[in-house]
Amino acid sequence: MITEQQFQTELNLIISNAIREDVGDGDHSSLACIPASAQGSAKLLVKDNGIIAGVEFAKMVFNYVDANLKVEIFIKDGTEVKFGDIVFHVHGSSQSILKAERLVLNSMQRMSAIATKTKSYVKLIEGTGAKILDTRKTTPNFRACEKWAVKIGGGENHRFALYDMIMLKDNHNDFAGGITASIAKTKQYLKEHNKDLKIIVEARSIKEVEEILKAGGVYRILLDNFDFETTKKAVHVIGNQCLTESSGNINENTIRDYALCGVNYISSGALTHSVHNMDLSLKAI
Repeated sequence: MITEQQFQTELNLIISNAIREDVGDGDHSSLACIPASAQGSAKLLVKDNGIIAGVEFAKMVFNYVDANLKVEIFIKDGTEVKFGDIVFHVHGSSQSILKAERLVLNSMQRMSAIATKTKSYVKLIEGTGAKILDTRKTTPNFRACEKWAVKIGGGENHRFALYDMIMLKDNHNDFAGGITASIAKTKQYLKEHNKDLKIIVEARSIKEVEEILKAGGVYRILLDNFDFETTKKAVHVIGNQCLTESSGNINENTIRDYALCGVNYISSGALTHSVHNMDLSLKAI
């Protein structure tokens, strides 16, 4: 996985680029009617139910826009909230609060939706020993926040990007001349480039699972679109030789049954690509 320093860099890039996109050469609506000296306060109002996420990110946004803004937090990231709850107050320059408003809301609404969905999946597999993973099916240029939201909701992060883990999926294996060749070439590549990256390989059948195990040196096998019975068989065949991950056909109705098959991880793109933003607003007080 990426380092904490890299992660912070990604967050900073999200903020700087989003402010550039939204503000341009100035927030002329605020500049036109609000004096630069005007001071004010606003509250983050919850108008929905779920898990709040993005509070700490909002603090980063406010600080980027104006280091003199003060944020008073009442509800922390990962807390269950309901309609009418107030998450925080922000105090300071009225112009600065308005400049940061839309980025704070856009980010928190989506992050809270992701955290809420993740928490619901985590609850569905309680007691099974399996863990929920996200994927790279994220919004371009907003991945760090979305993966942060998964963690806030109780899930785990898969690889962050293409550079921090090897994942040999069906296309890789087919283009490379098969699973055995794909794994062998990968091991040689890592050796030649002195890289210490974990290897995950996708399997589409029990036969491919056995081929992966024979090749060896794999951290985790991804059981893609296996049915329940085949997943159980694959888990039995793999045993303790490496970790297991189920993916494909994962939803609220199937996730617990897959967890009960004995897999270590269940990955779902739905955590980040199929959510409805939580309704939040920032109101002057």
